[in-house]
Amino acid sequence: MNTINKSIRIGLLRSKLELKQFLRQRESVVFTLFFPVILLFIFGSVFQDTIAPGVTFSQYFVAGMVASGLVNTGFQQLAITIPMERDDGTLKRLRGTPMSVTSYFIGKALLVTILMIIQTVLLLFFGTVLFGLNLPTDMNSWWTFTWLIILGSACSTVLGIAFSVVPKTGRGASAVVSPIVIILQFFSGVFFVFTSLPTWMQQFAALFPLKWLTQGMRSVFLPDDFASQEVAGNWEIGRTALVLFIWLLVGLVLAIKTFKWSRE
Repeated sequence: MNTINKSIRIGLLRSKLELKQFLRQRESVVFTLFFPVILLFIFGSVFQDTIAPGVTFSQYFVAGMVASGLVNTGFQQLAITIPMERDDGTLKRLRGTPMSVTSYFIGKALLVTILMIIQTVLLLFFGTVLFGLNLPTDMNSWWTFTWLIILGSACSTVLGIAFSVVPKTGRGASAVVSPIVIILQFFSGVFFVFTSLPTWMQQFAALFPLKWLTQGMRSVFLPDDFASQEVAGNWEIGRTALVLFIWLLVGLVLAIKTFKWSRE
């Protein structure tokens, strides 16, 4: 029990330092927190067509961007920053301290959670004020939104840590990770209406968490009758939770088994 408490306490302290370091990097702040908002302004202003009764593309896009934001703040950021920390010796120095892998993971997870909350609030605010996004009016929808955020954020975090061993260098991490995220966004119904994509794209996207996150967020922010426009004709909430939970377990196992403090 003392070991667990120590790991949690060190993880909390590490999260404070992680947040301070993040805020000092203006490029990371802009790209992580405000880039999704910028995309919302661009796509929401350009594409204003009605895709279903009472649903505009802007509203559809906001729901997708909230889900995509979890991937940006979790998977993409961690899969890029961890290789950079590994290359510049940060992780090697941390290995010589009382910090365990668990504490390091806790620090990263809390950083992702804080950034995710800020980004989500920004997207919901501008989506509501400028693009007519309808916030949920019943507790069931808010409950769905809450567990989607928690499960999606956790899944994105562990997958980002697990994937951080793939880039060979910190300098090349962005070139490896960013295209993957962009492709998944196009395939998963973020930038386009999902049912308008080719069938093979839909089937490919269904293998990954982002498709299910975007569909789940649509169930929260779009009218109930829009569910008939989905591939299965309903929101598939239970399947969404199952897929995300499976990816969470897979990511957690891979993160624990493959994490490296250094390249050696």
